[in-house]
Amino acid sequence: MDHVLQQLRIAINPRTFVKDPQSSELGKRIVEHGIAMISEIGFEQFNFRKLGERIGSNESSIYRYFENKHMFLMYITSWYWGWLEYRLVLTTFSISGPKEKLEAAIEVLTRPVEVDTTFAHVNEIALNRIVVNEYSKAFLTKEVDKENKEGYFKVYKRLVARLGDMIGEVKKDYPYAKSLASAILEGSHHQYFLKEHFPSLTDCSESGKHADFFKHLVFATLA
Repeated sequence: MDHVLQQLRIAINPRTFVKDPQSSELGKRIVEHGIAMISEIGFEQFNFRKLGERIGSNESSIYRYFENKHMFLMYITSWYWGWLEYRLVLTTFSISGPKEKLEAAIEVLTRPVEVDTTFAHVNEIALNRIVVNEYSKAFLTKEVDKENKEGYFKVYKRLVARLGDMIGEVKKDYPYAKSLASAILEGSHHQYFLKEHFPSLTDCSESGKHADFFKHLVFATLA
């Protein structure tokens, strides 16, 4: 099993990259240090020149993997959603009860992120911090509809659909399963943003409160 997990790759839309960064050590270093840098200084201050200096490589070598920093953000956030989907499936596939499966799914999607040693070149904690603080910059653009048609958000949409199906299994006549599913995903990350920046606006500052809040919200709604 350990050998199988070591060979696991998160599939990303190839339109987000020029050359697959998972295909080489340099590509993995670009992803690893790019995530660390955005987490540290923010997306606005991040650029490929700074990243090249950090990894000891020419800026041009990074452009051989990514067209621009917007596409880099699209790539790493797509990787994050794919990783969450992988964790969701791994945790819930053997659970038969619909309610128990949904509870486990909410736990996976809302609990604090820990580093997954299966993927050595990605710090999932830093990547989660980027998603919480920066993900809206990936889609609040004039090109969002075009990029959506080209499949850039396919992994995220698939994750919402998967969660929506679980909600539908708990209450088959509930008419807003996808809306509730997307509210869980977006709301969870927003609650972490509030915890970090506006703690007076959330009751979820204590560890574990996020999962408790969203389980209460979901099952009160479905009751």
